[in-house]
Amino acid sequence: MIAPSILSADFAHLADEAQAVTGADWLHIDVMDAHFVPNLTIGLPVVQSLLKVTEIPLDCHLMIEDPGRWAPTYAEAGAYNVTFHVEAADDPIAVARDIRAAGAKAGLSVKPDTPIEPYLEILREFDTLLVMSVEPGFGGQSFIPRVLAKARTVRNLVDSGELQLLVEIDGGINADTIEAAAEAGVDCFVAGSAVYNTADPAATVQTLRGQAAAVRTH
Repeated sequence: MIAPSILSADFAHLADEAQAVTGADWLHIDVMDAHFVPNLTIGLPVVQSLLKVTEIPLDCHLMIEDPGRWAPTYAEAGAYNVTFHVEAADDPIAVARDIRAAGAKAGLSVKPDTPIEPYLEILREFDTLLVMSVEPGFGGQSFIPRVLAKARTVRNLVDSGELQLLVEIDGGINADTIEAAAEAGVDCFVAGSAVYNTADPAATVQTLRGQAAAVRTH
């Protein structure tokens, strides 16, 4: 699965940019509040507007403080998957249940330096694990290979039947890094500049998907 990130799109033409990645599995929306991360991006009104102009399921990544207060509203608006950071939540399970009750899939995200082991038990409450392969806050950063150990750990639990969830990765994913991530067991790849900084974003989505699929089928 490929999820183009509109963080790298032209914000003045978001409807067109959503159409430019026809064929993508999800459209990744980075919501930042300038508190949890040192950047301010977009919020619920933009998500509501995008829902009117694209059939691609919206994958909302909330890099915000107090996700328990805000996350369910994105689910209620119609987002397909709503992910928040474990580092920002006092009660991740309660937030996940509220997201699901509001009609969306629930995702948990971990920063590069956050170990996954303390949270393996609570992953049963989630539909998605988003492994950050850059420090959250800004696009265009370089991929951090060491985070792939987290993906492998969770992939093993999924393959053994102990967990049922999708493994997603976000940060520095491009033609040079996607195969390593796929080999580690990632299911969904968030790609921003690698998609939107090309002449044909939709074709790039297909190319990246093909690269990942070739690794996973071997």
